[in-house]
Amino acid sequence: MSNKSEAISAVSVPQEQLGTKTLVLLSFAAVYVLWGSTYFAIRIGVESIPPFLMAGLRHFTTGLVFFPVFRKLSNEKPTGVQWRTTAITGILLLLGGNGTVTWAEVRVPSGIAALLVATVSLWMVLVDWLRPGGVKPSVRVMIGFVLGFLGMALLVGPSSIGGSGRVEPVAAGCLMLASLAWASGSIFSRHNPIPRSPMLGVAMQMLAGGGGLLLVSLATGEWRHFHFSQVTTRSWMALLYLVIFGSALGFSAYVYILKHSTASRVATYAFVNPVVALFLGWSLGDEPLTLRTMLASSVILAAVLIVITAPRKPNVPVEESMPVPGES
Repeated sequence: MSNKSEAISAVSVPQEQLGTKTLVLLSFAAVYVLWGSTYFAIRIGVESIPPFLMAGLRHFTTGLVFFPVFRKLSNEKPTGVQWRTTAITGILLLLGGNGTVTWAEVRVPSGIAALLVATVSLWMVLVDWLRPGGVKPSVRVMIGFVLGFLGMALLVGPSSIGGSGRVEPVAAGCLMLASLAWASGSIFSRHNPIPRSPMLGVAMQMLAGGGGLLLVSLATGEWRHFHFSQVTTRSWMALLYLVIFGSALGFSAYVYILKHSTASRVATYAFVNPVVALFLGWSLGDEPLTLRTMLASSVILAAVLIVITAPRKPNVPVEESMPVPGES
């Protein structure tokens, strides 16, 4: 009887491992493709929905759904200090980060926006270095940092550098500030109390950041001349896609691979997402791929790859090396 039980157990373990491996692969595909596609969906959404309003509706709606679900599943009651942390990170990540990206996509192609947002890995090096008790980056990471900013200079520099196709400097500058805000929020969340449940923390961030986005939308007058009857069907579909696939499924997949894969592998989404966004913008949105864009893309993505594959210092835990999700 015991031999039979052992045989059944021996069969069930590989099957369980195979199921986990399949889910990990599917989750990686979701993070790569879904988050990469959100940039193009944002571009479609802002065709007829004001940018801060759209971003606010997206995140606040997801937060309203996520919070009661993961509050019950985790059986965790957030403390006041945890609400403070998630409110600050939600404002930095979603208002300063995603809200600015959404605003910028009215002015720049979605692929270019994704490419500049990929520099969040570079900004995190700087922010983590400058914070109190910060970690000095290695020489390899500093090389990637400098290379990344050379790529950004190529992208937004004068037409005499790299030929035509210069990106609008103001929008590009705002996208860099959005990446800096996301990096700052990521570093802040690492060193301040957050809920044990990652998805509960995400829900709290979405409520705070989404609420902030709606207030900014109201303060900037986006509601003044706007009516929901003006929204096109494709913009509604884009917003629905962002809520379901970009936020709900994308974040769930990200949290799953965080638990079942290594930090260096998970961080590759920062490299893959811009490639997906550039391809979708070119193939579906008729966004031009100029020589300048291709050269700058190569330089920036090479820099990101250097940074995310750099060896970590022995005293830095794996979890400390991971950025908060960089999807937009």
